[in-house]
Amino acid sequence: MKWIAIGSTILLFAVSASAGTFLVDFNNGNLDEWQEFLMPGVKPGSWEIIDGELHAVSNGQSTRLLAIGDEAWSDYTFEFDVKPLKQGDRSNIAIAARINGDWVVWCMIGDLPPFPDNISRVLCAAGNFRAISILYTFGSEHHLPLNLKEWSKLKLGVSGNILNLWINEKKALGPIRLPNRETFQQLDAAEKRHQVEHHGANPENFKAMQFGEFQDFLTGSVGLGLSNQTARFDNVTITGDGIPSGLSVNPRAKLATLWGNLKRL
Repeated sequence: MKWIAIGSTILLFAVSASAGTFLVDFNNGNLDEWQEFLMPGVKPGSWEIIDGELHAVSNGQSTRLLAIGDEAWSDYTFEFDVKPLKQGDRSNIAIAARINGDWVVWCMIGDLPPFPDNISRVLCAAGNFRAISILYTFGSEHHLPLNLKEWSKLKLGVSGNILNLWINEKKALGPIRLPNRETFQQLDAAEKRHQVEHHGANPENFKAMQFGEFQDFLTGSVGLGLSNQTARFDNVTITGDGIPSGLSVNPRAKLATLWGNLKRL
């Protein structure tokens, strides 16, 4: 019976290792595979691992992202747990996908500028993160803020040009069609005015977008982030076809450890 149990355990491990799921729990104590992704003129934030959790501090109102993955990744779901510890004015927690070069799709929940009513919202945007005036915002809805000092779960799914966002396992936005070059070629004057008046877009940038600067958002890595607050992040999970399992863990080393533990039975 013992050998049956050992064989079954190894089989389960092998199956799970090829399931296209990448997990990070920050217990390894390093951030070697992560890269900070900043808006123009924004100073680096504070990212450190404390007690097996990612502790992040942002003192400004611009969103800071910490990114991981491959720009060739296509369709996937990305989720993580987050616990806000301290919030300032116009703060948010962000989840990002399809990070490719300077371009990114990201969603935020919080007290988001340029809205003046200080009501918590959930909002998605896409554009050039390092030239933030070149962006398109979509899917803005009122939403209860994340509770301080309590864990919440954010999940973002991208499949083709469709995006969905869940907060604490409940659909917050979606399905939403991601913008692309064609989107901006087809924007009529009324939609342009809506972007300027309601989302703070710079009308001078529409011309550049129409001439092809705006890219399609079909592949890219992922990121988590925040602005003007302190928070903890944990249990990062990315699942999808083409996603390598255990990107930050050596599967052979993990299997050797498992085998060593089983031999002690």
